[in-house]
Amino acid sequence: MTTRVLVVDDSGFFRRRVKEILEEDPLLTVIGDAANGQEAIDKTIELKPDVITMDIEMPIMDGIKATQKIMQTNPTPIVMFSSLTTEGAKATLDALEAGALDFLPKRFEDISQDRDEAKKLLCQRVHAIAQKKHMLRKTVSSVSASSTTTSSAASFTRTPVNIGKSGGIDLVAIGTSTGGPLALQNILLNLPADFSKPIVMIQHMPATFTPAFAKRLDQMCKISVKEAEDGDQLKPGLALLAPGGKQMLVEGRAGNAVVRVIESEPSLTYKPSVDITFRSINKVFPAKTLAIVLTGMGADGREGARTLKAQGSEIWAQDEESCVVYGMPAAIVDAGLADKILSLNDFSEAIVKRV
Repeated sequence: MTTRVLVVDDSGFFRRRVKEILEEDPLLTVIGDAANGQEAIDKTIELKPDVITMDIEMPIMDGIKATQKIMQTNPTPIVMFSSLTTEGAKATLDALEAGALDFLPKRFEDISQDRDEAKKLLCQRVHAIAQKKHMLRKTVSSVSASSTTTSSAASFTRTPVNIGKSGGIDLVAIGTSTGGPLALQNILLNLPADFSKPIVMIQHMPATFTPAFAKRLDQMCKISVKEAEDGDQLKPGLALLAPGGKQMLVEGRAGNAVVRVIESEPSLTYKPSVDITFRSINKVFPAKTLAIVLTGMGADGREGARTLKAQGSEIWAQDEESCVVYGMPAAIVDAGLADKILSLNDFSEAIVKRV
């Protein structure tokens, strides 16, 4: 079945470029375009697209306000195009809170140095979010008010959580990619101020985005959140976010562990990589880690989780229904590594009970 796409950008050149790329895929059809947010709203009502690609900075009405209004009237999966700047990071996070499901850098060179790979990834992301209309929620009237909500998966029914295993957990480690910002927000918002374990988080995200994301989480959550710096200690109630563009390792010994932030090998696909962090954790917290793999494209985290599980640590994965992209968790489940498979809304309660 063909996915029908509306392309929104104030640049005619960029609209044509996106249309050309999308229509190289026989299962994607661009049914219209718009030059500003108001046109996007009108075209969404008229054409009823399956997916919208949306620029953030546009005249008349920007992409954030347009996303809010579309989610209020005609909820439609939206992927945002954003600049890799500090302001672009803040605006992108606002757009995700407004209801967008995914984002991509506007410069295709920032998606991948391989032009064909960049085009392929754009099409993959459009296909992925087209399947997730059930995850959309009608938004509140302002982005700031959305800090009182949890995530785009808020409509999922809570089910009883049976934890199963007993035994000590000294560290919670969470890896995620596409759909991860709101998934992490959902989980961390619901952890109590007296949460007794340290947390490390690996989110595939550009280097300019992670400081803004960590700061936003810290302002919203009861626990403390910061972008990890080399030498930071793992402390109860502190969540450390791996910096974009680098690798984060855990070193030392249980009770006195620190993170090391190092430059990444240029050849590595993921910077940061869930696998690299998980493997380092296994040397410090064997059999004492709760490793969680959330929504994301690809299989990053599977081999690191395999290493952790071999030493007795516990592995949880997000279920398909509540994922924006069921790639990384699927890799865990398909490899037989998952001790628990949970809906997004169940993780906070389950984590608190487990640790």
